[in-house]
Amino acid sequence: MTKVAVLEHRDTSRRTGLLAPLAAGWLGLWGLLALAAAITGTGYPFGANDPHLDSTLLRLLPTDAGPQFFAGMLLTAAALVLVSRTTTPTGPLRTPLLGYGWAVAFVLTVVVPGVQVLALAGYAPMLLIGAPFGWPPVDYADVFTWTLAARVAAMAGGVLLGGALLAWQRRTAGSCVGCGRDGTGRGWTTPAAAARWGRWAVWVAAVIPFGYALTRFAWLAGIPLGISSADLADLWENGAVWAGAGLGAFATVGSVLTLGLVQRWGERFPRWIPGLAGRRVPVRLAVVPATAVAVLATAAGVNALSLPEFWTVGRGLSAAGAPLMFFPLWGLALGAATYAYHLRRRGACGRCGQR
Repeated sequence: MTKVAVLEHRDTSRRTGLLAPLAAGWLGLWGLLALAAAITGTGYPFGANDPHLDSTLLRLLPTDAGPQFFAGMLLTAAALVLVSRTTTPTGPLRTPLLGYGWAVAFVLTVVVPGVQVLALAGYAPMLLIGAPFGWPPVDYADVFTWTLAARVAAMAGGVLLGGALLAWQRRTAGSCVGCGRDGTGRGWTTPAAAARWGRWAVWVAAVIPFGYALTRFAWLAGIPLGISSADLADLWENGAVWAGAGLGAFATVGSVLTLGLVQRWGERFPRWIPGLAGRRVPVRLAVVPATAVAVLATAAGVNALSLPEFWTVGRGLSAAGAPLMFFPLWGLALGAATYAYHLRRRGACGRCGQR
């Protein structure tokens, strides 16, 4: 036990050591940009020129107050991250500081992205494959906008901030900064426990997006599931039914890959994959994209459910819109399933040596 206590605080992880400066730099840079927007009155990405503002919780923030709000929030969070590098607050001070930091991370990763980023991720295969052939007929300048870049940047900043906060939280709790282990070797984070509750999380996370996909495939088959026959005819006329089918295919692939978090082929590449057959699947190859989708699904679901019109019969309360009601649960379940996969496969910590 003594050996573990000494090793867990050694600064042997260069990646962990760089996380806080990167987070502080990102927060500070965007905080200064927000401050400049507040002073000059220009450059705020979520203002009147944002066509997707009404689909996010940011619509509740007055546009005139937006730049000041983000400047204060981001610069304060940057200062918090810098303070965490040199101090170790305990007692009553630790909880509100961590609470503020996690609240900012939530705003950046869930509130700001809205539905737009997840939708773009779903459309990305069609946009990339169809671009050389001029399909779908869209103006890419209208797709890849300044507001979209700001939303993606917000997510990146939220992830960086979350990583810095997690390291700080572990350090102040006396756990290993790298893996979070506290030397007890017990509890719900053990590989055996994670295998049990992780399986439940995987099945929940796989069923929800497949339910969404079924509605879009029904439209492709000519079945007006959750919409009127006239609306389905319009979808066929303008070609949007194929975009819906693309999103359904994206969701279906996601469901299948989610099952890999508890299947053997999620740990070793199947034999039919040339050059990789039988090799171990890198943990990050599964964890990183699954975590990104979990965050995006949560963001899309929370923002969609916040819309008053979502709760009207024929819109959100229909066979077509009902799957969106479960998107926050999808995000949470996928996040839990991904974490369980990580706990089962992480092995010995390179920082403290614990298993």
